[in-house]
Amino acid sequence: MKVLQGQVAVVAGATRGLGRAIAVALGEAGATVYCTGRSVRGEPSDIGRRETIEETAELATAKGGRGIAVRVDHTEEEQVQGLFRRVSEEQDGRLDILVNDVWGGESLTEWGKPFWELDIAKGLLMQKRAVHTHLITSRYAAPLMVARKQGLIVEVTDGWDYRYRGNLPYSLAKTSVIHLAQGMAADLKPLGIEAVAVSPGFLRSEEMLDHFGVTEDNWRDGAKKDPHFLQSETPYFLARGLVALTADPDRAAKTGGVFTSWGLSDLYGIRDVDGSRPHWGNYAKEQGFYD
Repeated sequence: MKVLQGQVAVVAGATRGLGRAIAVALGEAGATVYCTGRSVRGEPSDIGRRETIEETAELATAKGGRGIAVRVDHTEEEQVQGLFRRVSEEQDGRLDILVNDVWGGESLTEWGKPFWELDIAKGLLMQKRAVHTHLITSRYAAPLMVARKQGLIVEVTDGWDYRYRGNLPYSLAKTSVIHLAQGMAADLKPLGIEAVAVSPGFLRSEEMLDHFGVTEDNWRDGAKKDPHFLQSETPYFLARGLVALTADPDRAAKTGGVFTSWGLSDLYGIRDVDGSRPHWGNYAKEQGFYD
């Protein structure tokens, strides 16, 4: 069903992973989706992955929406301003959904080191890429929503609370965007605009599939390396749940909340692309991961 027909979305960080899946799912629901990121055909970012924003836009269009690829470095304020000037001009000032999924910390996280042994330049760059970009992008997106007194801002994170995530810069980045969502929700609520944070479980992204040496067709073979991988989910599990949340007529009551993929599945009956309903929350509790 085209539950978001006629709506306009920006997915910041739409090159791969959750950003790509969310952009495609929004397109499938009928939205026009601006897919932003740094990796374009013939010019990948320093992450060095093969995926591009053009591919994401094409996938969103193929699903029935309208995908528009725009190369943007969200650490650069002028580029972000230019993005929203373009959106405003092309869409008559309309912006219904902003998804902040910019990350770029893959090669910056130094797992297994205490904070006093970390490379401080890497840690600070992670905050610039994964937190500053979200704040900059929201700052220039919000006026379009404020002018119409409607809209939704989504912060994509890892985890649903403020507990330590095993590496200080990583933990700071992931908890900071939860607070961004809660703070923006407080400021925007009187205007009828919502902000939420969302988190996947064990995410079976393109990069994670490569890490395990498998494809989506034989992903279960990854359990030979880590049995917990059997509890993983595709990026579309959370993406589908987010579409349901976006279309929820009672969405205003959920502003400021933090929603997990499995929680959205419980709430809206969402299934992953293979028909399953993985529940990382229950599994992690059974395993004692968060005791």
